Amino acid sequence: MKKIAAFLVVPLLCSCSQQVPSSSDSAEAPTAYIQEREQLGIEVPAGRAPLNFREQVGRWFPYTEYDQYIRGRSEEEFRQEVQKRFSDAAAEGVNTVYLHARPSGDAYYRSELFPPGALLDGDYDPLAIMTEEAHKQGLSVHAWVNPLRLQTREQMENVPDTYITKQWASDPELPYAKLVGDRWYLDPAYSEVRELIAEGVTEILENYDVDGIHIDDYFYPTTEESFDREAFERSGSRDLARWRRDNVTAMVKGIYDAVKAHDGRQVFGISPQGNIEADLDGQYADVRLWAGEKGYCDYILPQIYYGFRNESLPFEETLQAWEELRGDSGVGLIIGLAGYKEGKPDKWAGAGEQEWVEDSGVIERQIAAVKASGADGYAVYY
Repeated sequence: MKKIAAFLVVPLLCSCSQQVPSSSDSAEAPTAYIQEREQLGIEVPAGRAPLNFREQVGRWFPYTEYDQYIRGRSEEEFRQEVQKRFSDAAAEGVNTVYLHARPSGDAYYRSELFPPGALLDGDYDPLAIMTEEAHKQGLSVHAWVNPLRLQTREQMENVPDTYITKQWASDPELPYAKLVGDRWYLDPAYSEVRELIAEGVTEILENYDVDGIHIDDYFYPTTEESFDREAFERSGSRDLARWRRDNVTAMVKGIYDAVKAHDGRQVFGISPQGNIEADLDGQYADVRLWAGEKGYCDYILPQIYYGFRNESLPFEETLQAWEELRGDSGVGLIIGLAGYKEGKPDKWAGAGEQEWVEDSGVIERQIAAVKASGADGYAVYY
């Protein structure tokens, strides 16, 4: 695996107005999927070509911040705020942004499938504006979706009955939506659920000029057998964990196929938690398969939110484990870093609890470690 001395901002596939530096990296071929499309003579959609990068420097823009610049803001005030945020990100070297489009079964875009976002306060379209302003800064835009997580019990009561998720949650005879604690979740065991998720992705791709789709670490919300006992018993399977992993993989494959069916130049990325065993056995996310074989995602972005002194999952060992998991599959490996931990105790780190307080340079050292590794970039969550 080629070692990366520094991350170059090199477009993987770009519009004609983008200049590709004449370096050895820029001469590399596009993904095999794109090559196959070209060799077969399959037409791709006209218009602006998606902008994506071989080496990502990413940043998440989560819905938890929307209360600061959507609620109570006019369209112009919202636009000015995102202009500043994206300009600042680009100035720091960021080339890819993950914009929260559907966090909890609610849409921060125009949707016929999902109700409007809970924090929306106005009749403007946040995703359209954010995508436009990010592209002005030369940033790649990946619409960030939480496919299974829905509203809380209280929020769901206010969702109009015209939406299918409300219908599923309201009918105790229907198995597609389940209440876990105080929140509703879709059950990926059912083809109807997986089809809705794929349709939701297609809706975004058809109506917005995004460069890709991104999901994070909300898969099965519980290990309790009661969550999907009926479907499991009907399946004939004897291995609950494997069966659940297969269900999530079917959902992931549906998203990947929806992206590629729309435009093979667009990308699909998955950001699971950094603990590989917890992914496999706690959330039933088959990261071994998704990272180790092409055809499930274009890049995998594990959230290695651990310090160097973390007792259970020290950063460098965890980074190496993900590099080995990816191997030579050709799937991109981007490393997620916890900028939000800077200056704060990490209560889950054991003896390393005070590392982020005592050392102000943890993130800088982690970025250096990623650059010296076989990974393809990094992304920071603040």
